[in-house]
Amino acid sequence: MAIASLALPKTYWETFKIESSDLEFLYNHLLELETPLTPQELVRALIDERIRAEKTRMEKQQTAGGEIYFPKDHHTSGQKLTFPALDWASGQIVSVREGNNPEYQAFDVLTVEMQDGKQHLFAAGLNDHSLNQPITIQMDDPGLNADLVFKTHGKRLVSELTAVLEENEDLVPIAGRWFPRSLLVDVNMGHLNLAEAVLEMAEGGPLKTKGILEQVELSTDVNSKLTEFSFNLALQEDGRFDEVGPAGEVLWFLRRLEPEEVQNPPVYLRYNPVEFDAEPIHDLLTQLEKQVLDEFVMTEINGDEQNEISINLLYPHLRAGTLPLSKQISSFFPSAYESPRVQFTFVDGNTGQRLSGWVVRSQKYVYGLRNWYVSQDLIAGSTMRILRSNKPGEVIIKAEKKRPSREWIRTALVGADGGLVFAMLKQQVSTLYDERMAIAVPDVEALDKLWALSGKMRGTLEQTTRTMMTELSKLNPQGHVHAQELYAAVNLVRRCPPGPILSMLADRPWANYLGDLYFRPSSLTMEDAP
Repeated sequence: MAIASLALPKTYWETFKIESSDLEFLYNHLLELETPLTPQELVRALIDERIRAEKTRMEKQQTAGGEIYFPKDHHTSGQKLTFPALDWASGQIVSVREGNNPEYQAFDVLTVEMQDGKQHLFAAGLNDHSLNQPITIQMDDPGLNADLVFKTHGKRLVSELTAVLEENEDLVPIAGRWFPRSLLVDVNMGHLNLAEAVLEMAEGGPLKTKGILEQVELSTDVNSKLTEFSFNLALQEDGRFDEVGPAGEVLWFLRRLEPEEVQNPPVYLRYNPVEFDAEPIHDLLTQLEKQVLDEFVMTEINGDEQNEISINLLYPHLRAGTLPLSKQISSFFPSAYESPRVQFTFVDGNTGQRLSGWVVRSQKYVYGLRNWYVSQDLIAGSTMRILRSNKPGEVIIKAEKKRPSREWIRTALVGADGGLVFAMLKQQVSTLYDERMAIAVPDVEALDKLWALSGKMRGTLEQTTRTMMTELSKLNPQGHVHAQELYAAVNLVRRCPPGPILSMLADRPWANYLGDLYFRPSSLTMEDAP
């Protein structure tokens, strides 16, 4: 028989569910520490506690059937024993007699009736036997290794615990940390009014909590972390304040002093979702969406994390002074646990100029570049680079500049009737650009009037797409239009991602697919269109 050890079932952590007793433990754990903790810290504490509790439970369970059997011990008839080497089966001693084996010292033979009714013989009084070693916890059991459990299952457990905590009214979060509401430091309206005045003097912010607390002079007898957490929560629940720090850092801004474009999306970025079937165009859509870096992509785009990325500006973002928070770009910008808006700093990689930037997470754009775009003479389709900075809270941007020259550029002109036409005209250009995305707009104010039109006056997306396709096809002898060109043109007058446009091109009789994302208008007139 082998020496037994204690181990958890192999599926223990895979099937682990957070129970009310776990929440009670975490609540008491927070009370004991008097310090708000992140879900990751809470999960780690919970794993340690569960492992401790399971070790205790296993040890008690194994001895519940009676005294543990060791060959060295002596026993009497009627005693109950538990046998580790028999998977902790238990039985009762029926009789005890002297053993007879010249190879061993004097010993006893126990006749034990097991729980299944069968009788077995066991030796007793043998000092030299391998089973005399004490029962131990199986230390190499991966289920009892807290570090390994957290590494393997931590992400899922954090997600599940966060969902449970969000349903618990007794625990409140701020900046990714949780603490019982009932034990928070009292913050009154006077403190909040002073906080507003402090931020107003700082032109809205951003300011760290400690910097505000130093001037508010919130007195308390508890530790500084709990004081800061309590104050953060009070600010968060007051509509005057906006928490704009990246994940792991709390920064406050006075909401009424934030740029209007941060509070509400600019008209150029407002997209009313259009339903379409992506399945028939999946391959084409994937190909196009990899090229345009739109924030409303449909397909999954995976890839290694890069230190820099190039983007060709779409007209709505150029006009609004924004960048798309697309899947490929989002990792370059700071995120947050809860804050819908995050304040950070743009740094011009060519000049060192610093600009205030805002990540508007809920609307998927980054704001703060309108004046910079103008200073760099960028046009729709211009190429710029986004680079990671070694300093937290900073993002480096560079315009791909070149020697200014007059070049033939697709130019959008607004006629006297308000219609949009295209012509190839020479324009002064000082940046690199994507030929399919590049469009010069000499009269921005005239184009703004088209954006201001109501839905009916502007027409449907299909009407816009077909009109743009017809106009673009006149610019080359072959009469064909690339989907990327059409996407850029449609976005001159209305915000729309590639999906709905490509779906119409693949489904309508007025568009003929030529391959490689090229289309040609059919001979149907506008009146023939369905």
